[in-house]
Amino acid sequence: MTARILIVDDMPANTRLLEAKLSAEYYQVATAQDGFEAIRLAHAWQPDLILLDVMMPEMDGYETCRRLKDDAATIHIPVVMVTALGEPSERLRGLEAGADDFLTKPVEYDTLLARVRSLVRLKRLLDEWRLRGETARALGLTAEELSPPSVAGARALVVDDWDLGAQTVQDALSREGILTGRASSEAEALALTAAIPFDLVVLSLSMTAEDPLRLASRLRATDGTQDIPLLLIAEPEQKDRILRGFDLGANDWLLRPIDENELRARARNQIRRKFYQDRLRADLGTALEMALTDPLTGFYNQRYLMRHLRGLMATAQTGGIAVMMVDVDHFKIVNDRYGHPAGDRALKAVADTLRGRTRVFDSIARYGGEEFVVVMPGAGPQDAMAAAERLRVAIEAMPFSPEPGVKHPLTISIGVAFSSSHNHSAELLLQAADQAMYQAKRAGRNRVELAAQSAV
Repeated sequence: MTARILIVDDMPANTRLLEAKLSAEYYQVATAQDGFEAIRLAHAWQPDLILLDVMMPEMDGYETCRRLKDDAATIHIPVVMVTALGEPSERLRGLEAGADDFLTKPVEYDTLLARVRSLVRLKRLLDEWRLRGETARALGLTAEELSPPSVAGARALVVDDWDLGAQTVQDALSREGILTGRASSEAEALALTAAIPFDLVVLSLSMTAEDPLRLASRLRATDGTQDIPLLLIAEPEQKDRILRGFDLGANDWLLRPIDENELRARARNQIRRKFYQDRLRADLGTALEMALTDPLTGFYNQRYLMRHLRGLMATAQTGGIAVMMVDVDHFKIVNDRYGHPAGDRALKAVADTLRGRTRVFDSIARYGGEEFVVVMPGAGPQDAMAAAERLRVAIEAMPFSPEPGVKHPLTISIGVAFSSSHNHSAELLLQAADQAMYQAKRAGRNRVELAAQSAV
């Protein structure tokens, strides 16, 4: 898996060494000598990962990272800070600036490459959601980006068979307002993650009774847990297991003895990234819903109706498929006499009545201005005609007041068409229902007509 990597370091020797190592792994590499150039390149080149030195003139790595993470155009780019400063306070400072990881010099290249693969894989996933979200925002279908949310109230599962170790992690996370659960075995962890939507799993690699990496693998292979951030806790001598954990999809790691502040910072970063991903996914879901539904009635729109009906028609349905074309009679009078807001209320009232008097597995769509379509899988002509008559009677009896103290009668004309063969097209079935509806109009309105079988 290739990727674009930006190396930021004011020491040419360090830059050349990292560039040679990464180029040998077929990564595309660009370099910057200071924070200002790094920010400019991050905007223009949009790398998949930034390796950022801490000690630089004018603008150090912490400030550079902070500016990258405060910018909507670069917030999604993972940043790994690389420095000779190995004190816990320096790591904490980098993580609080928004860094995704913090590696000390001299860099262990196996660890670096494992982190590169892991972070690039995550970024590619987020890029898919982000691009779809940007399209939805450009169309005005979703809200603008939100600022980084609080992690208070997030849920974390701590998996460790050592009581003291688990309690230490739980106590640290609870100080962030994170709600924690505890599992001491793989079976218990799988049961809890199946029942509760966790935002983080903290997994000890020092469990003695069973292999924790098997649990990591199962979490990543399960639909409901594959996107939960996974934070590994390991002993210093467990480097190989950490690297294997990254290959299995782990997101972050921490060595014992645990620095509480560093644990809290890493947990915050991982949970916020999950919230960001959840937001992108929710935005896309909202955009899809808005693209396929009518905002006034909440019914599907014509675009969804055609795809849905074609799918049903392509599959042999027991009993066939019936379609009703429903049109509100004399609707123009409502708009002209009482105004379009009153017309909208009339359509909403008709829609609510249709929704309350159709089967749960029927589909209703707003087909046009005052036209609705009801798709009834498995319904025969007689069943559909009886259902249409019930709808007609319900609308006729429905009270509607366009203005206070004013009653205005509403009625509908319905055309019913039926197809018993999946060889027929959705377009022909709707056309037959439409023709039957116009026959009902010509016959005096407020009635139901059945399309001739030869019309379908």
